[in-house]
Amino acid sequence: MRGSKRAVPARPAPGAPLAEAVDLHVRLGQREVLAGIGLTVRAGEVLALVGPNGAGKSTLLAALSADLPAASGEVRIDGRPVGGWSAPDLALRRAVLPQSAALSFPFPVEDVVRMGRAPWAGTALCDSDDEAVAAAMAATEVTGFAARPFSALSGGERARAALARVLAQRAPLLLLDEPTAALDLRHQELVLRICRERAAAGDGVVVVLHDLGLAAAYADRVAVLHDGRIAADGPPAEVFEDGLLSRVYRQPVEVLPHPRTGAPLVVPVREDRSAGDRCGGNRSAVRNDSMGLTPA
Repeated sequence: MRGSKRAVPARPAPGAPLAEAVDLHVRLGQREVLAGIGLTVRAGEVLALVGPNGAGKSTLLAALSADLPAASGEVRIDGRPVGGWSAPDLALRRAVLPQSAALSFPFPVEDVVRMGRAPWAGTALCDSDDEAVAAAMAATEVTGFAARPFSALSGGERARAALARVLAQRAPLLLLDEPTAALDLRHQELVLRICRERAAAGDGVVVVLHDLGLAAAYADRVAVLHDGRIAADGPPAEVFEDGLLSRVYRQPVEVLPHPRTGAPLVVPVREDRSAGDRCGGNRSAVRNDSMGLTPA
């Protein structure tokens, strides 16, 4: 019917499953990258995907976003297999931030952020575009360079502008692949606070992280991937354990409680340098003596 509006999905109920992987297998070429993954992402939570390089974190995120097909098993978004959604309807339900953002044309930052509103064209909420774009740019602190070409930004500025595009999309499921990789300390914390705010507002957030400290501080759940499988899934305080992380990362670690918050702190086990420092000091004294120098 002429003039009719596209239907807008209802806001999910707290705890409702937004994305589900059921016995998911994904192959890239001849290699099975994911083997039997079972995972549910729920409204109102931040789920961090962690694990060593090559464990399958980004592949799992791409499969959840319907950007990679399953060799077997199934991915569902909002209760329906991903193949059952049209691209515009899928974009109303999930927003994706890839690892890197590249554009061939020098679009201004504000135009890049506004691209996130494309799925809402023809819906009753298309009149909210300006407000959504302004709010997303303010949240990610990119308003000050809204008119600058995206191609002229630093890596960290591009990462924040790309995140603003995802936020402007206002889908209830956010799938973020290493959103903190190019960011300084302040903006890493900013991005994870945004994730927590979106979860508190009822969205589901899946975020791939390498920083286990950020995952422990901000995630409700962590899924530890290892060789294409989920080695553990649960609250960080339960999952982050010396033995498991040492085995998965092939690096001895200690897990200690933060002295104020109690959140797990993951610290690599390092060689005690105190003895070496003492030996180094002695060697320095010998060198100085041999050169006729007197310590100050």
